[in-house]
Amino acid sequence: MRADILLTTRGELFTCAGPAPRVGTAQSDAGRIQGGVVACANGRIVFVGSEREFAGAVQPTDEVRVIDAGDAAIVPGFVDAHTHAVYAGDRRDELRRRLAGATYAEIAAEGGGIVSTVARTRGASEDDLVQATLPRLREMLAAGTTTAEVKSGYGLTVDAELRMLGAIARLDREQPIDLVPTFMGAHEIPLELRHDRRAYIRLVTERMIPAVAEAGLAQFCDVFCETGVFTVAESREVLEAGLRRGLQARIHADELGPGGGAELAAAVGARSADHLVHITREDAEALARAQVAATLMPAASFFLKLGGFAPARMLIECGVPVALGTDVNPGGGFSPSMPFAMTLACFSMQLTFEEALTAATINAAWSVGREEVAGSLEVGKPLDAVIVNGPAVELLRVGTAAIRLVIKSGRVVYENSTLGTRESSEGRWQD
Repeated sequence: MRADILLTTRGELFTCAGPAPRVGTAQSDAGRIQGGVVACANGRIVFVGSEREFAGAVQPTDEVRVIDAGDAAIVPGFVDAHTHAVYAGDRRDELRRRLAGATYAEIAAEGGGIVSTVARTRGASEDDLVQATLPRLREMLAAGTTTAEVKSGYGLTVDAELRMLGAIARLDREQPIDLVPTFMGAHEIPLELRHDRRAYIRLVTERMIPAVAEAGLAQFCDVFCETGVFTVAESREVLEAGLRRGLQARIHADELGPGGGAELAAAVGARSADHLVHITREDAEALARAQVAATLMPAASFFLKLGGFAPARMLIECGVPVALGTDVNPGGGFSPSMPFAMTLACFSMQLTFEEALTAATINAAWSVGREEVAGSLEVGKPLDAVIVNGPAVELLRVGTAAIRLVIKSGRVVYENSTLGTRESSEGRWQD
């Protein structure tokens, strides 16, 4: 085998390689190697293993590029399995109100929340949405994210939802993070149809979903199944309409209270049920039987002051594959950082570091249907990697410069200039 890129460390290399998704005790297997090498050719990995195994296994090209992480850890690029990163407008004023005691439901009832962002997003062009989103994606990239799911859902008309999905498609082409598009027209009932819910359900199922599917703009269909938003019956109708058109199912479930969303996810064979703050053990066992991922957003619980976090420990014990997302959004997803989500998962949801790492990589990749190309360092996959500024647990130190370098498909796409990279005998990384 020939290699044009070598990534080496004397410290920890976490590959997260192997079958996906990880469930039960296997979720703690992050594939740790002490002192490792990753070799890459034309952007794809051709070798992963120890320094001893590397000797003689790979022949570097004459112009091989080498990056030596020294004693620092190397982990796979993070997969953010749940975001609402595309939108127009600004709702940080709601943060001040929540800090003063207002609840999410109270703010929404007064015209804030999702409908506030809908009004601004409807007035934005595709170019506007692209330009507004690029800085958010740059922040995510600097925090180690190399693949991310992104939802529509702030348009709530056929044209506006297609415009959002068009912006996601453009952003996928125009910046380094691979984006997984999700249609979420069932994010809220728009104000103009609050008097006729059935009319909006018909709009979503009979016009939006066919238009999205025909345009090939989404991989998933999502719905906000929650008291006061979409009922279980309405959510089933939307998800089944998506399934008939080839859109895999995802669902916002049991976030603000127990609402039957997790049970529905199992019944329709959703790829993922998300949030799950109020899930029961019985529903967790149903998710495990149906092999539905539990994509958890501890930062959402934190910023929305929900008073509790999803029972990740119980979900793992029940055999549910647990994934993580940031829930980047204008109203309550204020951190673009997967390491912050991992920190909260460890300290507020009782995950081990290794469980949180697999939840942020290979299980998150499985949650968004990208386990064949993302979420681990193994032969055949693109080289998506993060070099940590020290041992891997440095990622849990909130507020520090924990990430030194981010690599996407064998190309350096982010470098912390204050930390720099290590010189190697073959020369410093050039890109």
